Amino acid sequence: MKEVKIGFIGCGGNANGHMNQLSGIEGARIVAVCDVQAERAQSAAEKHNADPYTAHQDLLERDDLEAVYLSLPVFVHGQPELDVIARGLPFLVEKPVAINIDIAREIEAAVKKAGLITCVGYQLRYLGSTRITQQILTDKTINMVVGKYWCGSGLGSPDGWLRQMNKSGGQLVEQATHTIDMMRNLAGEVESVYAMQANRVLKEIDCPDSNSVALQFSNGAIGSLTAAWAYARDWSNANVLDILYEQELLNWNPSRVSVHEDGEWVDKTESGPTIDEVFVNAIRSGDASPILSPYSDAVKTLEISLAANLSAQEKRLVEISSL
Repeated sequence: MKEVKIGFIGCGGNANGHMNQLSGIEGARIVAVCDVQAERAQSAAEKHNADPYTAHQDLLERDDLEAVYLSLPVFVHGQPELDVIARGLPFLVEKPVAINIDIAREIEAAVKKAGLITCVGYQLRYLGSTRITQQILTDKTINMVVGKYWCGSGLGSPDGWLRQMNKSGGQLVEQATHTIDMMRNLAGEVESVYAMQANRVLKEIDCPDSNSVALQFSNGAIGSLTAAWAYARDWSNANVLDILYEQELLNWNPSRVSVHEDGEWVDKTESGPTIDEVFVNAIRSGDASPILSPYSDAVKTLEISLAANLSAQEKRLVEISSL
């Protein structure tokens, strides 16, 4: 089996998750890791028998890399991706892909020109519950989609980048992007949004702690999304969708899809590949078709998040095409 040598730019929590997954994939080998915090890079390097770096430009000078992972805070995206593209290397980048649409479109254009394999970390697309839901909805008329992402991520130190609007874009950009992406994936493209935001509890930060978004889908379906950052009880209300189709209802979350059959609610699920398996196999084979969220597709999800923020700020409906 052809070995795929991989470098990492960013060694934080999400990156460690990917590294651990890769360590169990035959033929995948992490050879270099980079983080601006030297101790973090050193720790990852020791764990995975890789070479540590503190500047991604130095990592990219290696001639043995075949793919790169970028796991960075939202506001850092831009130059690292462009540098990877200049090296002609396929890459997997964590969501969301940028803090603003100009950066995302610059990277998108560079990817297209270079003809590179890309993958964005919308791992929920690969789940068995997602695949089953897609099968159920095939050729069905979707009436309405209701999504929610309620959690306590806004709690804690107000000094962290996540809780600064100009660095994270707030919950709709940084976190509920997963729910928005699944709404797109299961119900179709979004045409316009109208959003309202409030800061009711977390007065010490400038990010909204409550978001309500109405969505108009291009196929005629309508939807709504609520996202809350001050719900500390549990995570059971994060990444949940209710989909009304024709005269039926299904409830989706990452672990299962619940549907009504023969007068009873039935939970269904099945196994699916990890996003890391899909990406490594695509690099090895040169076939990108199993990748469900390439860079250009992920830009469409970002557009919805940014349009919702703009709508709330300007108190008006925003057409996605106007961005």
